[in-house]
Amino acid sequence: MAERDRDLAVALTYYVPYVSGLSDAARAISEGLVARGWRVTVVATQHHPRLPARETLSGVEIIRTPVIAHVGKGTVSPSFVPTIARVAKQSRALLLHLPLLEAGIITSVVRRTPIVSIYQCDVSLPAGFVSRAQTMAIDLSSRVACRRSRAVVASSMDYAQSSRISATLLPRLRVIPPPCRLRSGGTPAFRETGGIHVGFLGRLVEEKGIEYLVDGFRMLADPAARLLLAGDFATVAGGSVVDRVRRRAAGDPRIRLLGFLPDSQVADFYASIDVLALPSINRLEAFGIVQAEALMLGIPVVASDLPGVRMPILEVGLGRLVRPRDSDAITDALTSRVPRPEERRQAASRARELWGAEPVLDRFAELLSSVADTPRTAPGGGLQSEMTAPADSKGGSNNARTS
Repeated sequence: MAERDRDLAVALTYYVPYVSGLSDAARAISEGLVARGWRVTVVATQHHPRLPARETLSGVEIIRTPVIAHVGKGTVSPSFVPTIARVAKQSRALLLHLPLLEAGIITSVVRRTPIVSIYQCDVSLPAGFVSRAQTMAIDLSSRVACRRSRAVVASSMDYAQSSRISATLLPRLRVIPPPCRLRSGGTPAFRETGGIHVGFLGRLVEEKGIEYLVDGFRMLADPAARLLLAGDFATVAGGSVVDRVRRRAAGDPRIRLLGFLPDSQVADFYASIDVLALPSINRLEAFGIVQAEALMLGIPVVASDLPGVRMPILEVGLGRLVRPRDSDAITDALTSRVPRPEERRQAASRARELWGAEPVLDRFAELLSSVADTPRTAPGGGLQSEMTAPADSKGGSNNARTS
């Protein structure tokens, strides 16, 4: 067998600099493992023509394959699968981020390298015959990939049990949430008044339900209240709903559309808000990294009562769950009792234990090491050091930015 000169190959469609919950989770895992001595190569598509075909960021080798067409949120890249197969052959394990249309084919051609799949969420596409066909194809591909994986990771049992492909997920399931960064140390640079400041951080896309948040906020009578909407709406796959949000917000001077926030300003955003809102409306949201980051700071969350999305609030007890698409419920939640400081501190402590980057990376390292093929026997670095290092040997970082 050829020498395996990489510890881990990672495959997904969109990677840095694209910002989404999936891409941020992939980046956090990849960079965190590199910081622990792993040799990680990410294979993604060149979703923007100006992106380099190869580069190294934070120690992670990135290979991007050329895209010849975009279909909805997906890309068409003929060299994507062959490149993954080549890199996987040189790696001790392959980490697939699903849903991925090519996943079934990838697991058919990658036969000698152990595979772990992370099932991020079910696909949710607009109504129509073509969309139904695409959904069926992606679900089938995910089922095939999961059956051929040594293990399947989901962010919560709650979401896995409710998934359309739950029967395939559950037999191999490992529950590991995405690594979440502690965004402490910010200054309230976006705060304007002494009134309640409600924040949303994420892509301005259909599934986030932002219009319902705008409607719910507008029913607040306080002229000093503010709604801060932060997130990309210019480069999101499938298009944004920013025009719809602007129409709903028209005439209310209390609503701020901040646009994309660079990583350096995210801590300031959290320091500026009293409550975070995650009003998701469909199954494309399975966890919500932003709500975990807020809870790690003791910031209450108002989130939709959806599988997976509801778990962070239920696990730490800080915030309110609301029915999806219910603006009145959002208004009621925003005017509910303010948690006491001690409640916030206890919730933040528990949240850091559950979703902090280091404890989560420990779990990913243990899982990937356990399935990895031909671990190195030479001392130092890579999978071998992860399998033999003391339990308190840690390192790494997380750079998740949005949900």
